[in-house]
Amino acid sequence: MRNPLIIANWKMNPLTAREAVLWARKIERGVSKYKNVGVVIASPFPFLMSLGRVLKHARLGAQDSAWAESGPLTGEVSWRQLQNFGVRYVIVGHSERRMHIGETDEMVQKKVQALLIHRMVPVLCIGERVRTGNDIPAVVGDQLKNALKGVARPLVKNLIVAYEPIWAVSTIRGARVDTPDNAFRTMVYIRKILTSFYGRAAAEAVRVIYGGSVRSTNVALFLKEGKMEGTLVGGASLDPVEFSKIVEVASRQ
Repeated sequence: MRNPLIIANWKMNPLTAREAVLWARKIERGVSKYKNVGVVIASPFPFLMSLGRVLKHARLGAQDSAWAESGPLTGEVSWRQLQNFGVRYVIVGHSERRMHIGETDEMVQKKVQALLIHRMVPVLCIGERVRTGNDIPAVVGDQLKNALKGVARPLVKNLIVAYEPIWAVSTIRGARVDTPDNAFRTMVYIRKILTSFYGRAAAEAVRVIYGGSVRSTNVALFLKEGKMEGTLVGGASLDPVEFSKIVEVASRQ
């Protein structure tokens, strides 16, 4: 069993580099004692350099990446530029980018492949907008299969899949509480698809984590009962004390 990986997704927060450094230092103090938990802070692009100077225990992550190394893609940041900041982990295909920016499965696939080829770690977000009943919606499998097109078996070991049930995300109106049982069944489904693509050994090398409104009060359930190998934390990561508590709870699982 791998040590859990807890990823903070700060989204478009905070507003200044000074505040970002303050948050990062508070998190560092809160989590550095937990050696059996991996911690990643995915900050907005403008703060990567500042955070790279202060992070010692936590690792530096980004919230997106272009698939190209350089060129005429106005407003984009390339994987090579991120590497130069010391970034290794990159969130790809987050539901907010799919819904609000129009990111397609094809774009996500190109990003996943580019990151894996260049020895970075894509955190591939997949998940359904709505769920009725106990059946796992086809979109979960479709997003995963489309993202894996053209990805060779030797590369997939660096992939992280984050199951993000959009209907359970706290920023969504009418959000509902997810259950560890649903998370577990979806994790099994994800691993079946990975196995069908790459075989059992390669599939088991892929880390599957959970990303639906994680708090210190529920993280243990998703890690222990849901058999998730980590979490992608959104809103709760904006509070260094709460995020550190999530890491503390994860360290006991």
